[in-house]
Amino acid sequence: MKKVFILSLLMALFCITGAQAQIKNQLKKPVKILVLCTGNTCRSQMAHGFFASYDKNIQIYSGGVNPSKAINPNAVRVMAELGIDISDHTPHNVSEYVDQSWDYVITVCDNANKTCPDFNGEVMCRMHVGFDDPSEAVGSPEFIDSEYHRVRDEIGARMYALYQFILTDQNNK
Repeated sequence: MKKVFILSLLMALFCITGAQAQIKNQLKKPVKILVLCTGNTCRSQMAHGFFASYDKNIQIYSGGVNPSKAINPNAVRVMAELGIDISDHTPHNVSEYVDQSWDYVITVCDNANKTCPDFNGEVMCRMHVGFDDPSEAVGSPEFIDSEYHRVRDEIGARMYALYQFILTDQNNK
């Protein structure tokens, strides 16, 4: 367990330093990714922001199975600390996307994983990578802030690992 945590921490630090913007190998062809959570206000928006920062050939979208009216301001703030601006993002309903084809559909919360609709378009790979919801954190302002940072860093590490997998997969074809 310690090795997994240390690896995740190192990957998060790699993302935090902005090294993802300096990747020399870019995807050979566009990859279309949809990231889903319940409200499309926090976790899916963070993942959306990270993927958009990795590679111009990623066509990234995010949605919610029960979207809220606005993006979480704490998600915007912690992403801005990394130089990733998601302030213009808005929540979208997954129903907007069910008729499209996707290379990857990724759920980032258990509720979205359980209630994700069937897609009419082709989905090459559907996966679940769950994260805690920092908006549900209870405690001091410092603790709540630390939860947003922890979850942001976990999302960054896991999405970067997925990006590396996609890159390697394309280079091996």
